[in-house]
Amino acid sequence: MYQLRIVGIGGSTRPDSSSEIALRIALKACAAAGTETTLLSASALALPFYDPVRAKESAAAGAYLAAVRGADGLIISSPGYHGGISGLIKNAIDWLEELAHDPRPYVDTLPVGCISVAGGAQTSVSAMASLRTVVHTLRGFPTPLGVAINAVPGLFLAGECTDAAVRAQLGQLGRQVAEYAAWVRSARPATPVG
Repeated sequence: MYQLRIVGIGGSTRPDSSSEIALRIALKACAAAGTETTLLSASALALPFYDPVRAKESAAAGAYLAAVRGADGLIISSPGYHGGISGLIKNAIDWLEELAHDPRPYVDTLPVGCISVAGGAQTSVSAMASLRTVVHTLRGFPTPLGVAINAVPGLFLAGECTDAAVRAQLGQLGRQVAEYAAWVRSARPATPVG
């Protein structure tokens, strides 16, 4: 039996960052729904600036792109910086240009859960709007629930989220990605043998 694969992309260069903790919570809900999950955090996303001329030279980018190619769904979690998504996440998204000529271009038909975490409601909401716009542009579809988190002091401690309501939203987002990935997979025509 085929096992759905959900790839989480996100975090920041700060160890145990709020956006990475949020992503881990959402991926845990995907795993509980029966999917295989892969976390691509800051160390996997520390890619060279995207340059289409030199794109084939990066082994790290090749591994990242292979994970996205094999995904049935994505969750992207970005810190909100100055009203938008972080440079680390934006560069990882820019690398998806290498998928433009694939049989499934970019993230076409993939459900994508969007999470933004910032020290202020205005930035978390504007980063969320940016993420959702980017997902549409790359032909994916954002799940109905996106989680924009105002990371007040004490919300993320020791690798955990201390707010039950925020944890519940992240869990719901993870379940939506898993459910929509299953629906999309079941709607695809069977591949002919031979």
